Amino acid sequence: MTQRITYDGKLYVLMVSPEYPPMAGGVGRYTANLTRALRQSGIKVDVVCNEAGKGDFNGISPSNQYNSDVLLDIVNETKPDLVHVQYEQGLYGLCLDPVYPMKSSTNIDRFYDKCDVPIVTTFHSGYTYKQWMSLVSPLNKTGFDSKFQIYSRMLGQYWKHLLNYWSFHLLNTRKIGPTRYGLVFSKYLSERIPGTRIIYHGSESVVPNFVSKVQARREFSIPEDCKIALALGFATKTKGWNLLSKMKVPEGWKIVINSSKNHYNTETTRFQFENHNILDLKKGYLSDIELSYLLHSADILLLPYTVSSGSGVMFDGLGHGLPFISSDIPFFREFSQMGLGITVSRNAEEFSRAFTKMDHQYGEYKLNVDRFKRNIAWTKISEMHEALYKTMMEEKLARFTVGC
Repeated sequence: MTQRITYDGKLYVLMVSPEYPPMAGGVGRYTANLTRALRQSGIKVDVVCNEAGKGDFNGISPSNQYNSDVLLDIVNETKPDLVHVQYEQGLYGLCLDPVYPMKSSTNIDRFYDKCDVPIVTTFHSGYTYKQWMSLVSPLNKTGFDSKFQIYSRMLGQYWKHLLNYWSFHLLNTRKIGPTRYGLVFSKYLSERIPGTRIIYHGSESVVPNFVSKVQARREFSIPEDCKIALALGFATKTKGWNLLSKMKVPEGWKIVINSSKNHYNTETTRFQFENHNILDLKKGYLSDIELSYLLHSADILLLPYTVSSGSGVMFDGLGHGLPFISSDIPFFREFSQMGLGITVSRNAEEFSRAFTKMDHQYGEYKLNVDRFKRNIAWTKISEMHEALYKTMMEEKLARFTVGC
């Protein structure tokens, strides 16, 4: 009978994320909340991030081609039990080769090849072919560029994406192996990145129980005499907010929007909302407590996205008890099938019908969400991570014992 090897020491995790508060962004917010929850459970966690973030170590960024060297030096210095990488490709300088797709890379790939401690990777993105090609945004006219020059650059972008879909996929799957675990937020992502395990994106309200919805609305000067459908996030074309002004809003409802500047590309999307049923807060990127108050003030989320492989906003909404209406994208469809929201074809008529359906059946959707949100409390998410970490340590000990 084989005796089970158990790891009973205090875990030390090196958490890696170029984006980290006070930097704006969903990956950084997620990393900070997960780190906080893990520390509260007794795990030692140090964070490596960009100089603009307040982590324990810095020096990594999308533009630093020496990220791997920085990380290897920190691992050699600190000797963690394992490394946990928050992997959003663009945060590690994704470079797509327009001629030889096998040369496509990020500036963290060599770290995976050279690191001698176990690595767990949380994948924040993974796309179908259709969504991958939809990520190519129309280029903005700059200076004295002619239409020919703009269209030539656009053609180059489409060609580069067309050629590199499988290389992008391989950059993900190569980060999984015998001592490398992969985590994703949904079944959809686990199918895009085979071999990964599902641990949901955590979220929960930090608004005190005694604060009412009306009180929360007063913080943002939001109308108190109606129901609120909320749309929020970086103002990019993939959010699909141009659809909002075309929707028919049921009587007794208003749409509230809060957008923030997209810091990671040159897209200069501008949304104009002239509909009297739409209120644009224009508050920019919100702190955790501000975001929680805003979500607490709402009744549902609107997610008319054109592209999405995962949505922290959706999880934040669910963690605050908000059902959603979204475009019929596979990621959202997975959660609508649990009765947590409604997915429809991305046009104003279908969204308007879904709005009416949600209005009539709100209690049913709200009950389902309130049951589901227990699964994404940070304490539970932390426990699932800790269980995985300890499994990895047991496997490491087992390999060492066999080697001896």
